[in-house]
Amino acid sequence: MPSRIEAEHDLSPTALGALEDRLHSENRRLTRRGDDKGLAFVVRDDAGRTIGIAAGHSWAGTSELKLMWVDEAYRGRGHARQLLDAFVAEAAGRGVRWIWVSTHDFQAPRLYEKAGFERVAELADWPEGHSNIILRKTIAADALP
Repeated sequence: MPSRIEAEHDLSPTALGALEDRLHSENRRLTRRGDDKGLAFVVRDDAGRTIGIAAGHSWAGTSELKLMWVDEAYRGRGHARQLLDAFVAEAAGRGVRWIWVSTHDFQAPRLYEKAGFERVAELADWPEGHSNIILRKTIAADALP
């Protein structure tokens, strides 16, 4: 059966989502863990506009925070910590034992460390002149449902 590799750098979110669904389906089959579920919290201003988000997923006793963002005009008001605390509480409520997050040295490593996350890896020059920092929070067994 012939095959070929083609560059498609601008796949639509729909196409990427469909491929990700196939990957998750295979992961569920191989691990026999079908408890994967999105996990997200947003904060909105009085007009209903999203000004912050903490989003990721939980699966197989682990959670990953993939996206944490607060609009620059609303930073310094505690929104990021509130979003992070809500994310952690929901993950713990799902029986998650570990929460993983990746951030850069110019983003929010201190926010995560203040919330009890520990650095487990630091990848230098990602991007050049900076570091990508991987952190993990362990949920205490007595905090789980």
